[in-house]
Amino acid sequence: MLVIGIAGGTGCGKTTVVNQIVEELPKDEVVVISQDSYYNDLSHMTKEERGKVNFDHPNSIDFDLLISHLKALKNGKTIEIPVYSFVEENRLAETLTTVPKKVIIVEGILVLSNPELRELFDIKIYVHADSDERLIRRLQRDIKERGHDLEKVLNRYQTAVKPMHNQFIEPSKEFADLIIPNNHYNTVAVGLVRTIINNKLV
Repeated sequence: MLVIGIAGGTGCGKTTVVNQIVEELPKDEVVVISQDSYYNDLSHMTKEERGKVNFDHPNSIDFDLLISHLKALKNGKTIEIPVYSFVEENRLAETLTTVPKKVIIVEGILVLSNPELRELFDIKIYVHADSDERLIRRLQRDIKERGHDLEKVLNRYQTAVKPMHNQFIEPSKEFADLIIPNNHYNTVAVGLVRTIINNKLV
């Protein structure tokens, strides 16, 4: 089993890079796990209270559950991944049954910031993009896909997203084995990762 961790700031294009890596790989041999599925269960809070939570701080992530799930997969066990709603800003009742595969990709803004989680990765990748570009992508995504208004998105960016990026996400770049600039399609870096994976699948 090959476990790959892919991190980078909000809106940096992690999902695009992940898709580029896996699009030519056998679907039955790769599973992608998103850090976003592991936001803490906030069912005890009102929707208004949840709206004030700093979702860009490591404390917002249930790393214990993510780590235990990854260890279980490495031991050949099936897991139940939480399903998270960005509209409700909370976990839903259902889970996603996930079985072990030859390649596991764990992606999320903070996946390289946690030492215990980093230890489980065979390859650590950081996707880098210009800060202005990331802000534009964040605005487009949160307004179109998550139903947030412009004022809320900008306020959250200034009070949480940017300071948390500077404090936790950007510094985690030093733990990466490979840094992929993602302002444009990076065929060399993505091709390199694909080659490593394919060698593992042989």
